[in-house]
Amino acid sequence: MALNDAKVKAAKAKDKPYKLADSGQLYLQVTTAGSRLWRMNYAFGKNAAGKPAQKTLTIGAYPIVSLGEARDARDAAKRLLLAGRDPAIEKKLAADSHTAAYETTFEAVARRWHEQNKGRWSAHHRSDVITSLERDVFPAIGVLPIAELKAPRILKLLEAIEKRGAIETAKRIRQRMSGVFVYAISAGLAETDPAAIVQGALQPILKRGKQPAIIDLAGIRTVVADAEATPSHIVTKLGLRMLALTAVRPGELRGAVWSEIEGLDLSDQTYGPFKAVWRIPAARMKGDLRRKDEADGDHLVPLTVQAIDVLITLFTISGGGEMMFPNSRHVTKPMSENALGYLLNRAGYHHRHVPHGFRASFSTIMNARAKRLKNGDGDVIELMLAHVPANKVKGAYDRGAYMDERRELAQIWADMLMEGKSAAAALVDLPYREAD
Repeated sequence: MALNDAKVKAAKAKDKPYKLADSGQLYLQVTTAGSRLWRMNYAFGKNAAGKPAQKTLTIGAYPIVSLGEARDARDAAKRLLLAGRDPAIEKKLAADSHTAAYETTFEAVARRWHEQNKGRWSAHHRSDVITSLERDVFPAIGVLPIAELKAPRILKLLEAIEKRGAIETAKRIRQRMSGVFVYAISAGLAETDPAAIVQGALQPILKRGKQPAIIDLAGIRTVVADAEATPSHIVTKLGLRMLALTAVRPGELRGAVWSEIEGLDLSDQTYGPFKAVWRIPAARMKGDLRRKDEADGDHLVPLTVQAIDVLITLFTISGGGEMMFPNSRHVTKPMSENALGYLLNRAGYHHRHVPHGFRASFSTIMNARAKRLKNGDGDVIELMLAHVPANKVKGAYDRGAYMDERRELAQIWADMLMEGKSAAAALVDLPYREAD
């Protein structure tokens, strides 16, 4: 007599396992622990004695698999038997196919591609590549089989990035996705590269002129004062002051970690004569792989009294972590790449001065001073900007040269820039925003 839902629900554990038969070789196996498992007996092939080999197909557990679903699975198995196929083997092949599909998702293949190529990249670039995919790609298509991804889906993803105003980011991510697809094609996991197909559909990058910068001393002092008076997260304000003082590139500041500071005990709130430096590793500097791999390619930034003042204040805020300028939401990640720019925009300097503009301010003002004094500070200033003077050969240039002169010029710049300004600790009490 066939089973019904009431009989299945009423099946309870006994001292020994037992079976409740349905129809067509389907039955419910009830274990001593109370589990109820749908199974089906069938014959397929021959055993050693030449007789039909008896086999059992496990369909699933009740109530996850209902009585009706178990019967559907039984009927499907019988259709396979009529076609001369073993239901148990077909079930295993299907499971293997699902596993293979998971292993060939875009994220799985992308991580294999990254692992394959990371030895060719600098540490900073390796991190940037995988971080960009984790942030902008994996959430959208990471779980999809790479072979099933088509150009419209890729274009939609990249257009979403463009809508944030991140045109260059969209192009970089397209290139990285294309690298993943080429790897997948080579490994037999995909047949086309849809990221290459959409290249012409993306927005063009407008050719940039010089980045806007205020390059007179009074003007740049006002920029710093206005920005520091604008409500913002304290780490952003300290970052802006540090950027103005050191004239490093914004990306170099954002990625700074506390271990890069040398010759300074930040837990000691008092300090006297010093020769502290910020050593920015070559791998984090702008340039090709040859520059990033140079044994002596680190950029040394002499720390002035005012820069140390910023660091001591900053240390009380972020000194418990690795990042000097952590993200306001995720302290293990660097400050947002837009935080400093947004602060300058809110302070009224949109299209007038950008974070990178502090380098132009320093270069213009200090080179004008050198010409006025008729001294030879020009090469030293270029070195302070991590530029190699035109009359030097890159590979043979001593990037640690002229440290005394660099320290002196850095202090002159800091004294001029910060004239009349409060200590960094005073920024903590100014108008504040939770995040930028």
